[in-house]
Amino acid sequence: MRGNRAVLAVIALALALGQACFAPAAFADIYPSRPITLIVPYPAGGGVDVMSRIIGAKLTAALGQQVVIENRGGAGGMLGTREAARSAPDGYTIVMMLTGLGLSSNAGYDIVKDFAPIGIVAATPLIFVGSPDLPAKTIADVIAIAKKDPTKYSMGTPPAPTITYFGAKLLNQMANTDIIVVVYKGTGPLNNDLMGNHVSLGVSTIPASISQIASGKMKGIAVSGPARSRALPDIPTVDESGLPGFKIMQYYGMAAPAGTPRPIIERLNKELNKILSDEEFAKRLISEGSDPAPDTPEAYGENIKREEGRWTDMIKTLGLTVE
Repeated sequence: MRGNRAVLAVIALALALGQACFAPAAFADIYPSRPITLIVPYPAGGGVDVMSRIIGAKLTAALGQQVVIENRGGAGGMLGTREAARSAPDGYTIVMMLTGLGLSSNAGYDIVKDFAPIGIVAATPLIFVGSPDLPAKTIADVIAIAKKDPTKYSMGTPPAPTITYFGAKLLNQMANTDIIVVVYKGTGPLNNDLMGNHVSLGVSTIPASISQIASGKMKGIAVSGPARSRALPDIPTVDESGLPGFKIMQYYGMAAPAGTPRPIIERLNKELNKILSDEEFAKRLISEGSDPAPDTPEAYGENIKREEGRWTDMIKTLGLTVE
């Protein structure tokens, strides 16, 4: 009798383990069975929003379920990212993330531990843009006029911990200027004030600025990448036009709450990479100022660690405190 109980206990344990191992795979087989929320932790109309809506529409077609964009801006992207970190790890809440979201000591999440990376979407340089009345065409011109009249010009940027904010601070530090940095809720409000000549200079992203530059409503001054943007080949890099050594890239990526089943992460990564590898779609991203960067979840995880570490060191060098 005692032996039979032991056998039954072993069988029950084996069944339980089998179910535990099978559950994520089985879940992935029927995933998704309802709409997916893609949290965009920035206001509508900015570069992240533009990118997210393009990707969301493509994922909707690929997954057969609606990918619903929810803009939840605030605190430089941290509010929406915090909400994503606290969501159920079931694959039905994912988030668009940018470099820098883990730099605040008060973020309310750990950018490495609290998220399961899905994949890098794209990489884009920052862009320095000017108001129509700005009497400067290059970064060298900007530095010259800022030193001539330190209190006359201002530079708008979304708030910390965005890389645009740190890019503005880094420009002042490397150029030995003291341009007033004005913080906006996002690139949409910043663009409005630039076009209205309420702020002189802005640090933005190409997807959020390219149409205004093309229409002449804003001036493209310089891009922050190691090479010129294929979307704006006539605009020089910061490095070549007045500030050698200034190089910044912004990475867009997708992640899910930590604990999301691996088969679901792999499914989302597979569909995302298919979208990014499509020739016509890649051309569209490039035309809007971003380079598609399909890769593995592991590669995106390493990118997050590397870039967050780099900017943590940079913040210390600049003597900044990120609340």
